[in-house]
Amino acid sequence: MNARRLIFALPLIALIVLAACAPAPTATPVPAKVFKVAAIMPSAINDLAFSQSMYDALVKIQNEMGKDKFQFAYTDNMFNVPDAAAAIRDYANKGYDLIIAHGSQYGASLADIAPDFPKTAFAWGTAVDTFESKGVKNISAYTVASDQGGYVEGVIAAKLSKTGSVGAIGPIPAGDGKLTIDGFAAGAKATNPNIKVATQFTNDFSNAALMSQAAQTMIANGADVLTGTSQAVTGAIAVCKDKNVLWFGNQSAQTSLAPKVVVANQVYDWSPFLKTLIENTQQGKLGGAVLTGTLANKVLVMQYNPDYALPADVKALADKTVQGLIDGSIKTGVTGQ
Repeated sequence: MNARRLIFALPLIALIVLAACAPAPTATPVPAKVFKVAAIMPSAINDLAFSQSMYDALVKIQNEMGKDKFQFAYTDNMFNVPDAAAAIRDYANKGYDLIIAHGSQYGASLADIAPDFPKTAFAWGTAVDTFESKGVKNISAYTVASDQGGYVEGVIAAKLSKTGSVGAIGPIPAGDGKLTIDGFAAGAKATNPNIKVATQFTNDFSNAALMSQAAQTMIANGADVLTGTSQAVTGAIAVCKDKNVLWFGNQSAQTSLAPKVVVANQVYDWSPFLKTLIENTQQGKLGGAVLTGTLANKVLVMQYNPDYALPADVKALADKTVQGLIDGSIKTGVTGQ
């Protein structure tokens, strides 16, 4: 090669060497898809009961995952089933990944709507039917063994009662509300076979006045410890606060309503179920799961009021009861919903 050709070849050789040594271009990262959940709830998100338990769980998941990975929307106060059905269909049309119908009254609507959106995951509770027998493949169900927390509350109530009479008030004799009340009665009687347990169902989820009347009647008949379920318990709690009668909360923490008389709460923490449903959906499992919350899997959580001076021996018995229900050495004896 003569000198002139070498002079022209050297820059070309240098470019080839530089290209070979240069790092490979970095691909532009693809943003992770935001997982979107919509929830339809029968009462207000601050009802200190069933609806708030789901709202709190959604907030908890968002705080853990971050808003860049998890977003949620909700429609509350949907006790009217046709309105709830319209909201469910609207969220499905908007492309939400998972739609939660948080109310046992929504089952028939969900079974009708879900087949129209085969790529969307749906869940409802408290219930155990996924409608697979009807050919539906994208509905999951969740429920709680709320008799467990009710049983613990009954044990404590029997120990704290001075009159030997306690009471439990529910909306309808079905679902997790009935389980809670039956568990409460079983725990109280297991602790004191002679205790009197009054129970009443108002047949209304939201009428606080009916709950108030039921509480007043029970107290007039000698009950000095009460419990109950549904968003209407605010009526009963107000009576307990006024009469200085002890109260046990359920579904969500109710201590703030009467800090001096609320002893403990059985809180529903749905976040473990939300995580499972999210993971299932991301893996393409859009339905068919039946999830049951217990003290063992921490969907049910016993929360004690730190401002109530629960005697040490009673607290120890309560803790022992919780452990017994978790390891199976204690059974509530309550079956069905």
